[in-house]
Amino acid sequence: MIKYSKPPTKVDLEKYKKDNFTIIFLAGSIDMGKSKPWAEDIFNQIIDQPTENNILLLNPRRSNWDTSWKQEITNPKFKEQVDWELDGLDASSIVVVNILADSKSPITLMELGLHIKDTDKELFVCCPKGFYRKGNVDIICDRYNVKVYDDFDEMVEKLKEKIL
Repeated sequence: MIKYSKPPTKVDLEKYKKDNFTIIFLAGSIDMGKSKPWAEDIFNQIIDQPTENNILLLNPRRSNWDTSWKQEITNPKFKEQVDWELDGLDASSIVVVNILADSKSPITLMELGLHIKDTDKELFVCCPKGFYRKGNVDIICDRYNVKVYDDFDEMVEKLKEKIL
């Protein structure tokens, strides 16, 4: 069974864990909604695949994101978004990190840094040539034995092999 969730939908992550779901957080370039919706590509590639595994995909890309929201802890909508993401990252056993070459992706880099040393998580990292901080991503991933894919489709194929 494959489930999919996006904020602001509340998700009982503990229940999914108890029900033996593999929780996958789709971290990566969003750039305030300007980046292509690559997480939807992953969802579309696996939703119709036969599997006996229980999978929950968490996509932080909020459909109703309002660019006028102040990105401050005192803004309840913004805090709700960030808490949703942090809760999903903490509960996940797989984190997909997809960095687009033409993005800045500061939050993605922060999420990678937060979880690169988590031994209870498997990371799938895509960082193509042309990303302005690719060297940093390659070095941190090398240090913690995380493979970096240059090609999004190759990374998705390896993810599918792992979960389906």
